Amino acid sequence: MKGCLMYVCICAAVTDTEIRSCIARGARTVEEVGDACEAGTGCGSCHDHIDVFLAAAHSPSVIASLPATA
Repeated sequence: MKGCLMYVCICAAVTDTEIRSCIARGARTVEEVGDACEAGTGCGSCHDHIDVFLAAAHSPSVIASLPATA
């Protein structure tokens, strides 16, 4: 699905790419993402989705701790 946009925040028309970019630039909370791109500043129904992106970006992966060879 190359080139397909996924809107995370409908109120502010913010895509997943924009959310990821805000997080990569240092946003660590839903509020900081909202300050950076306005996602989550409307009805708030996207807060859980933004939290998932934040957790994925800032939590260590279980896979990363596995040995590289079997």
